Amino acid sequence: MTSANEKGLGFWTLTFLVVANMIGAGVFTTSGYTLESLRDPKLVLFAWFAAGLLALCGAQSYGLLVQRMPVSGGEYTFLARTAHPLAGFIAGWVSLLAGFSGAIAFAAIAMESYLPGILPPKVLAASVVILGALIHGAKRIIGISTQNIAVIFKLILLAIFLSFSTWSATQGKWQGNSLPFTGESIGLLAFAQAMVWISLSYSGFNAGVYVAGEATSPRVVSRSLITGTAIVTLLYLLLNAAFVLAPPPSEISGQADIAAHAAMWIGGESLATFTRLVISLALFTSVLSMMMAGPRVYGKMAEDGILPKVFILRPDCTWPAVTLQMSLALLLIFITNLQDLLAFLGLTLSLSASASVLCLFLGDPTKRPRGLTALPPLIFIIATLITAILLVIHDPWQALGTILTITIAAAAYQLMKPRPS
Repeated sequence: MTSANEKGLGFWTLTFLVVANMIGAGVFTTSGYTLESLRDPKLVLFAWFAAGLLALCGAQSYGLLVQRMPVSGGEYTFLARTAHPLAGFIAGWVSLLAGFSGAIAFAAIAMESYLPGILPPKVLAASVVILGALIHGAKRIIGISTQNIAVIFKLILLAIFLSFSTWSATQGKWQGNSLPFTGESIGLLAFAQAMVWISLSYSGFNAGVYVAGEATSPRVVSRSLITGTAIVTLLYLLLNAAFVLAPPPSEISGQADIAAHAAMWIGGESLATFTRLVISLALFTSVLSMMMAGPRVYGKMAEDGILPKVFILRPDCTWPAVTLQMSLALLLIFITNLQDLLAFLGLTLSLSASASVLCLFLGDPTKRPRGLTALPPLIFIIATLITAILLVIHDPWQALGTILTITIAAAAYQLMKPRPS
């Protein structure tokens, strides 16, 4: 493996970063709500498959973006340099509030829900965030090494859970079937809502671009995005097959801790306890990975003068940006809950990603993707926008948080943008 300390972040470090960012709270909390909405486990699995294909299109698109602009900063950098500084600032603001702070809070609260009773409410979630800040506020190599070891361990434990699930299936113990028909047809609006919920679980496919300036090469970043996304898509389909097909649908419909319910049905109390520990580790590594990637965005914004200079990242000194990340995540932990965050994060992050991919078709015409190369970006943009529109038609209130975030960001830009001499 490439030495991350001397030569830059290598392929496997970046791939692990993508995997850790993607396997977070969403996959362990979403399918119960999705089954309640779609009422058929097969439709739930199809939604996960469709969202995975969309994420692969997004990973391919972000790979093209990072080869054009091989610097850290993610959506902020892409939009600020290609579209307008205001667009970049809004994307950076979205990353600050939703992409990282909101997602960190979501993962930490979900982890607490899988380890009930250990500490008073919110205390465990807050402690996890503080620990992540301490790890990544230290020397960079410490955070990276901890990250890689934790991800490998997490994948091994998930493989053990899937082995038990496969054995259970061969014994004919899976009970998955459609919920009783209620007379209401499953239309595009319900499917769009499910896609937005599920998209949150795939949103980490772009994690490598936030540290692109520290990678060995842009092509390494591009390959890691696609590889990490493909690994997670396959893992998601296997996990959700166990989640929605093993237990009776009536037991998991609308349940947040669907993985624990599935484990209880597959292997009893011992497997359920094991599963809670595995998921807790998965969510902890998710917090760690976002604590690693997020401050790179704020550091780049500080370099451009639209955040205070104190947040600029320097060699082995990331404390100011990491502390900002930690503080915002702690605030969200104490004022929100899982259900409040789910739709807001899914819709806001998917729109921000589609705006970034649109940058491929802006700027120098000679650098725009053509032919088959242009197909994945176009699919990602069009499918994301159609899904968002259908969701807003289905439930306009779910767009309120996204609209407020963009409005506040535009106002903040006018106050914080650099003034001409």
